Amino acid sequence: MTENKIISKVKKFAIENSDRDDIHGFNHTKRVYKTCIELGKQLNANLFILKISALLHDIGRNCESNGKQKRNHAELSAKMALKFFNSSDIILSQNDIKLIIHCIRAHSFSNKIIPETLEAKILSDADKLDAIGAIGLYRTIGFTVRNKEGLEQVIKHLENKIMKLNDELYLDISKEMAEARQQIILDFYNKIRKEK
Repeated sequence: MTENKIISKVKKFAIENSDRDDIHGFNHTKRVYKTCIELGKQLNANLFILKISALLHDIGRNCESNGKQKRNHAELSAKMALKFFNSSDIILSQNDIKLIIHCIRAHSFSNKIIPETLEAKILSDADKLDAIGAIGLYRTIGFTVRNKEGLEQVIKHLENKIMKLNDELYLDISKEMAEARQQIILDFYNKIRKEK
């Protein structure tokens, strides 16, 4: 099976296992995928590993809450990806699977796994970049409204997570991309605190 056919099958699986929203759904995945490819080309990363990892990085979001406790979506996504590889007609080397699973597990801010490969660092950074800037602000507000919370929770989410993401980026090129995006967050944060 060609790489393009594999990517196509992975994409289909990812769409089937993603929400249809902009917050953590497949629209978010498409943006992360695009950023991964952009960074990956500039840094000579393994684009095959990166594409698959980006497409599958959030497929566990739908299973995150089991009614009793919230589980880490990156771990759930990695388990779902592994099950998918084992049950589909996609043939990947054990090393490729290992690299993809590491990328997925290490992308999460809250999973506290340090990315060990270039591809894992790129995916982690691309995911964080989608939480910074105008899109990130839109996602933060959308997430808060969806959870039936208000302005105070938006401010807390910005303070406790979004405004710290810049310091969590691994690659210099990602930090450069984040500068203008971070300013959008800071401007909004400062203005909203004055106006509330």
